Amino acid sequence: MIEKTVAELYSALNSGEISSVELTQAYLDRINRYNETLNAFITVSDESALSKAKQADALRAKGDSSPLLGIPLAHKDIFCTEGVKTTCGSKILHNFISPYDATVVTRFNDAGAVMLGKTNMDEFAMGSSNETSYFGPVRNPWDTERVPGGSSGGSAAAVAADLCAMATGTDTGGSIRQPAAFCGVTGFKPSYGRISRWGMIAFASSLDQAGPICKSAEDAALMLNAMAGLDTKDSTSADVDVEDYTAGLDNSLEGLRIGLPRQHFAEGLSADVEQAVRDALRVYEKLGAELVDIDLPNNHLSVSAYYVVAPAEASANLSRFDGVRYGYRCEDPVDLEDMYKRTRSEGFGEEVKRRIMVGTYALSAGFYDAYYRKAQKIRRLIKNDFDAAFKDVDIIIGPTSPHTAFKLGAKTDPVAMYLEDIYTIAVNLAGLPGMSVPVGLADGLPVGMHMVASDFAEAKLLNVAHQFQKNTDWHRQRATAFTEGQ
Repeated sequence: MIEKTVAELYSALNSGEISSVELTQAYLDRINRYNETLNAFITVSDESALSKAKQADALRAKGDSSPLLGIPLAHKDIFCTEGVKTTCGSKILHNFISPYDATVVTRFNDAGAVMLGKTNMDEFAMGSSNETSYFGPVRNPWDTERVPGGSSGGSAAAVAADLCAMATGTDTGGSIRQPAAFCGVTGFKPSYGRISRWGMIAFASSLDQAGPICKSAEDAALMLNAMAGLDTKDSTSADVDVEDYTAGLDNSLEGLRIGLPRQHFAEGLSADVEQAVRDALRVYEKLGAELVDIDLPNNHLSVSAYYVVAPAEASANLSRFDGVRYGYRCEDPVDLEDMYKRTRSEGFGEEVKRRIMVGTYALSAGFYDAYYRKAQKIRRLIKNDFDAAFKDVDIIIGPTSPHTAFKLGAKTDPVAMYLEDIYTIAVNLAGLPGMSVPVGLADGLPVGMHMVASDFAEAKLLNVAHQFQKNTDWHRQRATAFTEGQ
């Protein structure tokens, strides 16, 4: 049962084939069995999950048939959850218990979903491998000697290993889509502003966006229906009508124009990954789509621009963690300045400190124009490239990552790690919706295909992904080590 999609679990719950309590207990048992190996969860909420599941069963008995009612999920540990530890994968928040729920958490609660716990992540969402977490690295279910991707690696690994039916993630430069690709699941980053950021602890405020990690595009549509919409508590939340994202999933793809960026099928791309994506594109041609070569001429500047903009915003956002109000505080400070310095130096990990230093430098007097302002101008050029492309095509498709999941500890050079998101970062800079879906295996490891649509065209993206998944079964492939005894 636990290997089923959210849509399938909804049918099973409605038919009485299983209760939410039974389903929740099955996932909790599986977490108890495998989390020590995978390290996907930081916090597991056994008692509250079973209590919520009982409430869901009672509501269903009274006739409530909400799509997510009684479905177990996990939240990335960057979303504030009332009464439950929220750490951001950092020592500096290792003991922080939020007094309120993030809007995303509230909306899932209102939908009747059952929170199983909080998933591991790169510290403050800074990383592409889930190795920067204070709580240790997450391991990929397909090969536990490999990374799951980051920063939402805990959520992706939990879904891939059937430790939950669905999970939330956040994406600042590819942190939903890249781990989804590495773990063989579906990951969706909506347009900037589509989902409230209130209660989602900030990394880079103009880039961060919450989104679903799940097993199928249909599940992503169901999750997005619950997550999306204006939130007056978030000034960056977009006042754009929310449609039913499941309504157009079965629309025909006849005449769809798919853009293939030359820059994404060039040097540096693994031959096995390219072949899997090319094979997937042939499925689209059979469904009536047309393939069109396109140029994104400023795409090669995206990583450089991102690693000025994101650290600059991080240096401002993380200034609040000082040992005064909440979280970690150093022992026996001699004065206020000593407390600030030692709390931050002891509480933050190396990657977080590196980005704070870079960001502070880029914003400093004398360097603002040379770095931050120039990066923002490049950002505009990248958005213009996408706008021009979408005049000729409906969807842009390429690989999510240049290769499959790499081994733990394999990348010690920060710049090499930053290049992991070379195909995904531009989408965040432009504020567009993007997603990754599994399209094959290379040496036994999942390959992800990256899809991008124009502003607030989430429904189109989901339709294109769903039609592919109706005609293939890559999204149903499971890591063999974690399929036994289901």
